[in-house]
Amino acid sequence: MKLTTLTALSPVDGRYAGKTEALRPICSEFGLIQRRVLVEIRWFEALAAHEGIAELPRLGLRAHAFLDALLAGFDEAAAARVKEIETLTNHDVKAVEYYLKERFAECPELAAHSEFLHFACTSEDINNLAYALMLKDLHAIVVEDWMVRVDRALLALARDQAGRVMLSRTHGQAASPTTLGKELGNVLQRLRRQRQALSAQQYLGKANGAVGNFNAHINAYPELDWPAATKAFVESLGLQWNPWTTQIEPHDWMAELFHSIMRYQTILIDLCRDLWAYISIGYFRQSTVAGEVGSSTMPHKVNPIDFENAEGNLGVANALFDHLACKLPVSRWQRDLTDSTVLRVIGTAYGHSLIALSSLLKGLGKLEVDTERLAADLGANWEILAEPIQTVMRRYGVDHPYERLKALTRGRQIRAADLAAFIDGLDLPEEARRALRELTPATYTGNAAQMAASLEDLDL
Repeated sequence: MKLTTLTALSPVDGRYAGKTEALRPICSEFGLIQRRVLVEIRWFEALAAHEGIAELPRLGLRAHAFLDALLAGFDEAAAARVKEIETLTNHDVKAVEYYLKERFAECPELAAHSEFLHFACTSEDINNLAYALMLKDLHAIVVEDWMVRVDRALLALARDQAGRVMLSRTHGQAASPTTLGKELGNVLQRLRRQRQALSAQQYLGKANGAVGNFNAHINAYPELDWPAATKAFVESLGLQWNPWTTQIEPHDWMAELFHSIMRYQTILIDLCRDLWAYISIGYFRQSTVAGEVGSSTMPHKVNPIDFENAEGNLGVANALFDHLACKLPVSRWQRDLTDSTVLRVIGTAYGHSLIALSSLLKGLGKLEVDTERLAADLGANWEILAEPIQTVMRRYGVDHPYERLKALTRGRQIRAADLAAFIDGLDLPEEARRALRELTPATYTGNAAQMAASLEDLDL
């Protein structure tokens, strides 16, 4: 059976392929091979530029132009040739080296020194840098853009609904009012904090040989400062150098990255569930789309499918990120190969993240506030004013304020007139009594509206 979006085993490349397209140049097998080729070539160039390696002279303009063209022109056909070589080598990184030797044969200056390809390298010297470049590109090119979209969507909603009063529900029960904008602002600020952590994330790399001690490097050129040379090389790729490794870079930074993504996405799961519940009780309606079906048997339904889809895919993504974060830093002795196969699901994890973010944004764009439902909920729950009344009673030394309001309101709904009668019987200054009589559920919101209105644009 031919592989298509209908026959793909994973929904990331099947049902939701259109939503994950931006990941393919970066997280696919092609993306990994392309970055391996980049690392091998840049290492070769770094060696040629080192004055202590006389056997590999500085490259001329023609050689540099050839290498630049090779990188710029690396396409699917080139990657397919690497995979063809791999069928013989049964080793993916060695296949890249042999592919480059084939290409170097086209340039006499490079062909004469092709044995300096992969010089003193173990496969992990190439792989760890390729994956670091993959993840750095992924966040800079794809993930950050989606997070900006989420930020802007929530900011617009929070500002638009800054003063829209709603009944809070603590433990699922009617509680002191807030505003819709303030509640969305809470989510926005939580997400921004996690984005700050992601923006400070380091992407580490190493190039220190088979067990991390420059054994082969020093044996071949004992007079060279290999730590300095490889540090400069790793940093030239835009990565941070890690001098303390075994054969593998220990992946601790990856665990940090994936856990940061998980925290960000856990906040979104919280948001999806809350919005789902608010739709359920009628605080939000969802705009209808012509031709869409909410239920196969109940024509009236407009299901909150976007938030359900987002929640489900966020859960799958977090499960994969959790395994990546917990497994990758663990390796038997100086190296085992369990990380190699696990790293290959990075694209799948981020694929489910993108599917979720796409659904979330679609859902946010369909929300319509039901102002009448919000007002009705507030008007039906005057008992929530027991809190401010007993607090004022405490101020003026009235005995047993909490207990008296508890006896009046606990477990039952009361009317405005019931509270007014209670207030009139209190030994309070007339000004305080008048202020309490004027208080309504819709005006008891503290500084919620001001906080929501104060939300600022980030420098996005």
